[in-house]
Amino acid sequence: MSAADLLERPDVYLILQRIQEALDREKAERQRFYETVDENQKMEFINGQIVFQSPVKRAHNSADGTIYRILDTFVTEHDLGWVGIEKILVSLTRNDYEPDVCFWKTGKAEAFDDKQMQFPAPDLAVEVLSKSTAKTDRETKFNDYEAHGVSEYWIVDSEKHILEQYVLEDGRYELRMKSGDGMLTCEAIARLAFPVEAIFDKKLTNKIINRILAEK
Repeated sequence: MSAADLLERPDVYLILQRIQEALDREKAERQRFYETVDENQKMEFINGQIVFQSPVKRAHNSADGTIYRILDTFVTEHDLGWVGIEKILVSLTRNDYEPDVCFWKTGKAEAFDDKQMQFPAPDLAVEVLSKSTAKTDRETKFNDYEAHGVSEYWIVDSEKHILEQYVLEDGRYELRMKSGDGMLTCEAIARLAFPVEAIFDKKLTNKIINRILAEK
């Protein structure tokens, strides 16, 4: 229902009252989440619910690690900002996520401190699919990252070895790449480009990292 449709309803105030009551209950539950969340367990707060994440498969863990290694090496060598992995809590207007990998440009990252546990919307978010999270990654997080101006979003299928690259254009995500090969050119991290295959091949990952270090 659009805002215009809602304003046509004679019971609009009653609807808004019920929505506000629901949001108040959600706010209390979110506070409980903040009091419960700890460093030893992956937890997210999604649309009013505390969601506990299951352990990941080896392929998922490997993809997380290789993406982080490439991004962190490049960003660190070129002083471009900060890269976080897994249990980094990103707090948006309504929800709290722990992306698999995320990146903030220097302008945002320079305000972070070592004791910080909550972070604003990143410039790049990466989610590696698993059976239990695929729907959330493709729908809820996709829409939320888009709405909060996350300029680039990668969805990675670690079993099929495919990466989907979405880039924000006029407030909406545009699919730039969906492939298991070819050169991935990152929009959020200036001058970063590497073969998609490197995400799924650690030896190739090492070559990319060595190249980054040599070019510096």
